[in-house]
Amino acid sequence: MKQIGKRFPDNFYWGGATAANQCEGAWNEGGKGPSVADHYTGGSRTESRKFTRKIDPDEYYPSHEAIDFYHHYKEDIAAFAEMGFKMYRMSIAWSRIFPNGDDAGPNKEGIEYYRSVFMECRKYGIEPLVTILHYEMPYHLCEAYNGFVDRRVIDYYINYCKTIFTEYKGMVKYWLTFNEINALAHGFGATLAGGILVDDDIDLMDYFLGRAKETPEAAGTRFTALHHQFLASAKAVKMAHEIDPENRVGCMIAGSCVYPYTCNPEDVLISQQQMNMGNWFCGDVQVRGEYPHYAKRYFEENNIKVAFEEGDSEILKKGCADFYSFSYYCSGCASADPEIKKAAANMMMGIPNPYLKASDWGWVIDPKGLRYFLNEIYGRYRVPVMVVENGLGAADIVEQDGSIHDDYRIDYLRLHVEQMAEAIADGVDLIGYTPWGCIDLVSASTGEMEKRYGFLYVDKDNKGQGTLSRSRKDSFYWYKRCIESNGTEI
Repeated sequence: MKQIGKRFPDNFYWGGATAANQCEGAWNEGGKGPSVADHYTGGSRTESRKFTRKIDPDEYYPSHEAIDFYHHYKEDIAAFAEMGFKMYRMSIAWSRIFPNGDDAGPNKEGIEYYRSVFMECRKYGIEPLVTILHYEMPYHLCEAYNGFVDRRVIDYYINYCKTIFTEYKGMVKYWLTFNEINALAHGFGATLAGGILVDDDIDLMDYFLGRAKETPEAAGTRFTALHHQFLASAKAVKMAHEIDPENRVGCMIAGSCVYPYTCNPEDVLISQQQMNMGNWFCGDVQVRGEYPHYAKRYFEENNIKVAFEEGDSEILKKGCADFYSFSYYCSGCASADPEIKKAAANMMMGIPNPYLKASDWGWVIDPKGLRYFLNEIYGRYRVPVMVVENGLGAADIVEQDGSIHDDYRIDYLRLHVEQMAEAIADGVDLIGYTPWGCIDLVSASTGEMEKRYGFLYVDKDNKGQGTLSRSRKDSFYWYKRCIESNGTEI
């Protein structure tokens, strides 16, 4: 353990994060309807996940069982409490509350399930932080409306929000409207984040790596869906405050910190443009309540048409987020040099930084980038900030005695906690940290189990085999001591 002099606030929210589609399982139990996540097959770091419109009995869909949190939640929350969690970030599966996502009437069994989960959290003094939609659009809305492309889906989302805000009033105070809403600003987010249907067997890696070409019409469809999510988010914020003035509703952005590869002004401009549309675009709309100046030129130069309607600007202004939350795993670089870009064609997170090392999955490890990013966010928005995802995906080894020595994960987290302390000393109003995923779960990008993030090991492999038993890694005890010391012993 390492001692650091800088302190976190006494009321700092230490915790961990998961998502229903990656941990819950029970995909067709308890009255739940299928979600878009239930139509993604498994994959690995070498084999891409695929989306299928129909469930193929010969394919493996990891979300169908995931790690079966649905039946293990009491055991898992007790383990979170043992670590000392003050906050647990989780998501509600929309299709467990409304099986078709529409207004046909809520599923009472689903409502009571989440009530039980929240009661279990409250039993241990854990504050739930609930993501309302985390890559799990009800599949019926995808088929019938092409997801958020259809403006009518906003009303279905608000009906869902009204139900959960009312049912869980007094049990949940912190909400996030959409997980990584800026995923829809990129081609890979069309189906997963927006519910926009694509052809069967589309190679998701092509979108992650920028190899898939998109027409201006398709991009316009995607940005229209994103615009509808902005409106839905703003309406949800306003409604949450009306139902319970204690509610606090945040935005959630996939943090993609981008540096210029060199000091060439062309590289600097490209990195600025990528930061604008990759990060600040969605944050500006959700926190400031209006589209930023640079979006107009981006839409014009890319022939993108977004379906604005009269009154939309007023809706956005009336539903600004109370706080800003984001995921942060790594950083990347941007270059105008075509040869450098070509050499980095198979890197998911941009051009690798020559000064930094990468994980086994090619994600560049950059703790100081987190401090830089936190300062940029707080300086821009001046609202409280949470880091709601951060962690290292790695292939853990279980020793013969059952122990799991994940020093590499401890080192990664230690360095990031240290830089968060520096950001707080810089003056950033950082109020919470919920690293991903506090328990092993299905990887969203690759659909595998072997890319593990958790403090708790789950006995399950990439093919769905295993006992689902839970065991504690070395990082479990490290994080417990970190929380006990409020971040001064890391």
